[in-house]
Parts: sequence; structure tokens; C-alpha cells
Amino acid sequence: MSENTTHFGFRTVPEHEKANMVRAVFDSVAGKYDVMNDLMSIGIHRLWKRIAVDLAHVRSGEKVLDLAGGTGDLTALFRKRVGARGFVVLSDINAEMLRRGRDRIIDDGLAESVAYAQIDAEKLPFPDDSFDCISIGFGLRNVTHKDKALNSMYRALKPGGRLIVLEFSEVHNELLRKAYDLYSFKVLPFLGKLVANDAESYRYLAESIRMHPNQEKLKAMMEKAGFERCEYFDLMQGIVAVHRGYKF
Repeated sequence: MSENTTHFGFRTVPEHEKANMVRAVFDSVAGKYDVMNDLMSIGIHRLWKRIAVDLAHVRSGEKVLDLAGGTGDLTALFRKRVGARGFVVLSDINAEMLRRGRDRIIDDGLAESVAYAQIDAEKLPFPDDSFDCISIGFGLRNVTHKDKALNSMYRALKPGGRLIVLEFSEVHNELLRKAYDLYSFKVLPFLGKLVANDAESYRYLAESIRMHPNQEKLKAMMEKAGFERCEYFDLMQGIVAVHRGYKF
């Protein structure tokens, strides 16, 4: 792959086109995003997110940046942890996803001390040492330059701050991996077509998971960006992993 191309699922595309292609995917699925998440994971994604928030160790009064926050699941959980004295920024590169997340936070009565920002994870528009915790849930695999994003997150964290990356990862058990592949490339696009009238976007989502760095590679990328005490926690045999690193 040349320096001017990148992956979009299994396809090789010009780097400058990927962000718009990802944006189109999430524009298409935004209306059914929460319903599809529940269907795809049988609701287990809610437990994964609670585990990620538990591992973040956020406390009352802290400041949190939720990147690729989508419809606000993680933001709502963080907001409850930091309380009204704290502050959470719900952010996403996609305007439609961000709008739905904002509406949900308001409807849930959690709008106090929550702000909203349409931003690119590679170029965070915040001063150095701004946040106690930065999270990115099921979004890093869609970022074109993951190293730039990790560097940007490191810069925006306060000393002692934590990065939490919740993402699909590499399945360890061979039998489970075969079943997971069958589900991902056959069942998932079918559900996407049936519920969201969009098989292709969910085919891309399955492909993007396979192209994402596995647990050890992502840990190494975090360490290269400057994070210390990096570790990961496999959930469901590695279908999902939570990575955590600290800035000291």
C-alpha cells in the first residue's frame, strides 16, 4: 500500500477519500444505529460499555472527552460518574450521529455539564492537558491515521489522565473465530438490509473490524504515542477488547 492510500474495509482507497466514505456509512445507518447495535450484539454492547467506563476510573468532578461518541451511550455513563461538577464532551466526526447523541442526552435529562463537538480525532481542537479521561468506543478502526489520533489524544490528556479504547479485536478461539466470521459476513449484512435497508454499510463494518490492529499491535501503537502502563482486557474471547493507557 502506498503512502497515499489506505484501507476502507478490504478495499484500498485514496487517503483523502476515506473520511468522506466513512461519513457516508454513518449518515446511512444513523437512524437505525441503536436498534442495530442491540440486534447485532443481543444487547451485550451495553455491558461492554459499562466495563469500559468502570476501567476508566473516572471520579466526580473530572473532565472526559468521548470521541466517536455517536448516539451517546458512553457519554451518558460518564456523565453519571462525573456528576454536575464534572464535564463531558460528546464528540463525533459525523454531524448526524452527533445530533442524535445530543437529542438523546437531552431527553435523558443529562444535558447539564455536557458539551457537543463535531471533531476529527486526528486533530483535537483542545489545549494540552485538558482532560482527565479520553475514550473512543468502536471508532478508532474508522480513523485514517490512527497514530496521529493517538498522539492527539495523548497531548490533550492531563498528566495522570487515562485513555480508554473500546473496540472489536482479534478472536482467539479458532472455532469461535469461524462462527464469528460466518456471522459477520453473512448474518450482519442480512440484518443491515432487513432493518436499515443497507447491507453494504454493515459489510464495511465487518471488514473494518478485520483490518483493525489486534490487541498487541494496538497496545504497541499506544506505547509509541507515549502512553504508559498500557494493558488490554479481552471480552468474549477477544471479540471486543478494552485498551487502557496512562499519561504521566
